[in-house]
Amino acid sequence: MRASPRVGLLVAALIFVADQLSKWLVAGPLGLTDLGQSIELLPVFDLTRVHNHGISLGLLTAASDTQRWLLVAFTAAIAALVTYWLFREPKRGDQIALGMVLGGALGNILDRARLGYVFDFADLHFGTFRPFLVFNVADAAISIGVAILILRALLIKDARPEEKVQDA
Repeated sequence: MRASPRVGLLVAALIFVADQLSKWLVAGPLGLTDLGQSIELLPVFDLTRVHNHGISLGLLTAASDTQRWLLVAFTAAIAALVTYWLFREPKRGDQIALGMVLGGALGNILDRARLGYVFDFADLHFGTFRPFLVFNVADAAISIGVAILILRALLIKDARPEEKVQDA
């Protein structure tokens, strides 16, 4: 019996809301309004305003409005494929991971369509060493969702139907 995709869709909605709410809090009440502005929260974690005009790792940077909207269309097509997969996926764990990817993708697509860039702010660092680029809730959800899908694909084996043994 196939599991309903409702849980995956709920996860996507929660990630989307958490992403947009966190961006509002950082830019609004916390006052991170200027590009490059930074607020130290912990010795290893700052809030730093960054505008990402590309996709992951700053790849495919959109230098014009046409490129921006092509990037929106490209990422929306990926989100549509993830949604299709979510509706066809029978495993609850994979549905949750796909929901994380979908919610994160939708949060970043909304930023790019509304602002022309993705608003990133989470800056994890150890002195001058930064294991990640500045990111946001959507980026984290996408990365974690993809990692879960990969780990589940590599480590969890589907139960195989037992082969029928014929008596001789």
